[in-house]
Amino acid sequence: MSTRNEADKLVTFRLGDDHFAADIHSVERVLRYAAPTSVPDMPAYIEGVMDYQGRVVPVVNLRRRFEMADSEIRTETRTLVLNVDGEWIGIVVDAVTEVAAFDTKDLAPPPPLFRGLAGEYLRGILRRGERLVIFLDVDKLLSSTDRIALQTAGAEALAHG
Repeated sequence: MSTRNEADKLVTFRLGDDHFAADIHSVERVLRYAAPTSVPDMPAYIEGVMDYQGRVVPVVNLRRRFEMADSEIRTETRTLVLNVDGEWIGIVVDAVTEVAAFDTKDLAPPPPLFRGLAGEYLRGILRRGERLVIFLDVDKLLSSTDRIALQTAGAEALAHG
């Protein structure tokens, strides 16, 4: 018998018409979008860095990371601060739609390729009413090489910015 609670919570957010989710335990904070400090020589999906609680936090544009078309910043655009292996990263999303419980029994394994997203980013697919929600494995959004490069470049950008 498992001592783990079968009903966990997730934060659901939108990118275009697609719905995504992250485990609530991975989400440190939801912030109104503010343009980050740009960092030179980074991949296009890295918008830059922000200062959050005295720490340099890389900001990832999830639309670009998932090779979706860019969208204009709107009032509902948010930056989610995620805890990834003990480090914080920010992800820019179109809107946060809900915080809700889900049952782990409802989590289907991801197909090898889903809407152009590499399966490595996915924990699975959840059905929420009539829509599918793509459950992200936030620990895999940035490689360790990306994180090291961002920490170094981000500290320099904020020091000179």
